[in-house]
Amino acid sequence: MIVELGHFALILALALSLVQATVPLIGTTRRDGRLMAIADYTSVGSFLFVALSFGCLMWAYAVSDFSVVNVWENSHSQKPMLYKLTGTWGNHEGSMLLWVLILALFAAAVGVFGHDLPRTLRSNVLVVQGWMMATFTAFVLFTSNPFLRRAPSIEGRDLNPILQDIGLAIHPPLLYLGYVGFSITFAFAVAALIEGRIDAIWARWVRPWALTAWVFLTAGISMGSYWAYYELGWGGWWFWDPVENASLLPWLTGTALLHSALVMEKREALKIWTVLLAILTFSLSLLGTFLVRSGVLTSVHSFATDPSRGLFILVLLCVFVGGSLALFAWRANTLQQGGLFAPISREGALVFNNLILCTSAATVLIGTLYPLAYEAVTGGDKISVGAPFFNLTFGPLMLPLFVALPFGALLSWKRGDLYGVSQRLMFAFIIGLLVLVLAGAFMQPGPWLAPVGIGLAAWLMIGAFAEVAQRIALSKFNFSVSFARAVGLPRTVWSTAFAHFGVGVTLLGVVMVTAYETENAAVMSKGDTLALSGYEVRFDALEASERNNFREQTATFTIFKDGEIIQTANPSKRFYPARQMPTTEAYIETFLFSQLYLTLSEANTVTEQVTLRLWYKPFVTLIWIGTLFMVFGGLISLTERRHRVAAARRSKRMEAKLANA
Repeated sequence: MIVELGHFALILALALSLVQATVPLIGTTRRDGRLMAIADYTSVGSFLFVALSFGCLMWAYAVSDFSVVNVWENSHSQKPMLYKLTGTWGNHEGSMLLWVLILALFAAAVGVFGHDLPRTLRSNVLVVQGWMMATFTAFVLFTSNPFLRRAPSIEGRDLNPILQDIGLAIHPPLLYLGYVGFSITFAFAVAALIEGRIDAIWARWVRPWALTAWVFLTAGISMGSYWAYYELGWGGWWFWDPVENASLLPWLTGTALLHSALVMEKREALKIWTVLLAILTFSLSLLGTFLVRSGVLTSVHSFATDPSRGLFILVLLCVFVGGSLALFAWRANTLQQGGLFAPISREGALVFNNLILCTSAATVLIGTLYPLAYEAVTGGDKISVGAPFFNLTFGPLMLPLFVALPFGALLSWKRGDLYGVSQRLMFAFIIGLLVLVLAGAFMQPGPWLAPVGIGLAAWLMIGAFAEVAQRIALSKFNFSVSFARAVGLPRTVWSTAFAHFGVGVTLLGVVMVTAYETENAAVMSKGDTLALSGYEVRFDALEASERNNFREQTATFTIFKDGEIIQTANPSKRFYPARQMPTTEAYIETFLFSQLYLTLSEANTVTEQVTLRLWYKPFVTLIWIGTLFMVFGGLISLTERRHRVAAARRSKRMEAKLANA
C-alpha cells in the first residue's frame, strides 16, 4: 500500500507541476498577481509530493519489499541497512526520482525564499522550473517507473557490488545537487529572456544559486574521483571516462558563469555572455544525463542501456536546449552591452578566464563525443579517445589560466595597472621560481616539465593570498591591527583566496603523483617481500571467509620502513554470488600527504599465493584536499549577504518604478 501511495504522490506532483508551468504564465501575461502567486504554492506542493514518493520508495528498500521490481533488481535482504537505503538511488529509476526530488527542492527554495525577487521574474522562473519538473516527472512515470510490481520473491538480485560502499551515500546526492542546481540558473536566464530585462539585479540573484550548484558539483566530482580511486582498484584518480567528462563539462562552464556573473554584477557588462553561459551549463548537465542513461556509450558509471529512455531524454535535450537558444537568439539584439572596460582590468582578466575555461570545455566535449560521431558516420567502426588526447590538449590550455590567476584578483575594475600588480606579486613569483629550481635540482629522475608544474603550483598558492596579505598590511608586524583588518575584510576576498589556493594545491597533487608515482607487482608466497620507494611489504597470510552477501579472500601484509614495522595491510578480493561478480578491495595507507596503495590481482587459497600490485603515490591526497579548499571558499562566499540584500532593495525600487509607469 505504501508503494502505491508513493506512485500516486508522484502522479499528483506531475499534476501540480503542470499547474505551475501554465497558470502563473497566464498570470504574467495578464499582470494578475493572484495567478502568479500560484507558482509559489505549487512549487512547495510538488516538492512535498515528490519527497513523499521518494520516502515510500526508500521504505520499500528498507523492508526489502521484493514485490517491487526496482527493489528486487537492486537489493538483497542480507545487505547492511545503509546499503539498502542508498540502493534507492543506486539504479536508473531511483536515481531519476532523486533527480526530480532535487529539481523540486530548488523550485521550492525559490518559492519560499525568493519573495524579494521581482514578482514577474519569480513567476517566470518557477514557470520554467515547472516545465522541467513536469517533463522529468513524466519521464520517470512513463519510462522509468520505480514503483512497478511483480510476483513476490523471497530474495532480490542484489545491488551492483561496486555500489555497495559509503561513497554511494555521498557522491550521487552531491553530484545531483550540482547538476540539477544549475537548472535554477537556466530558469533565471530563460525567465529574464522572456521578460526582456537583464541587469545587475538579475546577476546578483543568479550568482548565489550558481555558487550553490558549483559548490555541490565540486564536492560531488571530488568525492566521485576518490570513490573510484579506492573502490575500482586500478590505482588512478581520473580516467577521462566519458561519464567523468560529463560531470567536468558543466563544472568548467559553471566556473566561467560564476566569474561572468561577477562582472555583470559589478559593471553590468557581459550580459549576453552570462545568459549564454547559464543556458549552456545546464544544457551540458542534460547532455551528461543523456550520455549516462541512453546506452550510447560503455562506461562503468553508466546507469541504463535502454534506447527508448535515451530517445526520451534526447527529445527533452532538444526541446529545452533548442528552445532556450532560440529564445536567446531572438532576444540577444535587445540586450545592452553595459559598461566598457580596458583589456588590462579585472573584467579583462575574468573574460580571459572565461575564454580558457570554455575552450577547455569545448576540447573535452569534442574528445568525448568524437568516438560516437565517428561510429555513426562510418556505420559501426569504433575509435577510442583516451587520456593521451586529453592530457595533450586540456593541460596546455589550462597553463595560461594558472599563470594569470593571481593577477585577476589584484587588478582594478575598468582599468588596471599590470606593472603595479606585477610588483605586488613579486614575492609569489620569487617563491615559485625558487621552488621550480629546487624541484629541478633535487626531484630527479622525472619528467622535465614536472618542476615547472610544481613551481606553478607554488605561484598559485602564494599568489592567492597576495591581496589578503596586502590588505591587512602584514609587513608592518602590528599583529593586533592586522588581525582587526583581517576580520574586517569582505568575505568575498577570503573566498577568492581559498578557492584559488585550492586550485594550486590540487595542481601540486596532480603534478607530483603523475610525475613521481612508482609501481611494482609480483606473485608472492608466504614470507616473500616486495620493495618500493623505501618501503617493504611482506606477505604473511591469506584467509577465506563468508559474509552476509559475499565471499571474501583477505591477504595480510606487513609494511616496513627502514626495517621497522609501521602498519599491517589487508587488501582483499570479494565475490558476490547473487550478481556472480568479483570486486577488488584496495588497501590504502596514508603517510602525511602520500599514500601506499595495495591491491590483489589474484588470490589462491589452495597454493596460498597472491599477485600483489603496489603503488607509491607521493602527495596524491593534495588532489582532494585542494578541492576541499575550493568548496570552503565557495561556502564563505555564500555567507556574504550584502549582494542579496542590495539586490532585494533595488528590485523593490525597480518594481515601484514599473508600477508607477
